[in-house]
Amino acid sequence: MLNAIAREKQIKAGSRAKKIGIIEKMNPACKDLYEEIATPLGS
Repeated sequence: MLNAIAREKQIKAGSRAKKIGIIEKMNPACKDLYEEIATPLGS
């Protein structure tokens, strides 16, 4: 958990261009991942 928090702070401190680069590397097709990661309320 602490590693995730540290990584989030590291990403937030970066420039917008760097953040976009990370997104493009992880999701090059710019696919909307909401349906894959969201869980219905009450589950």
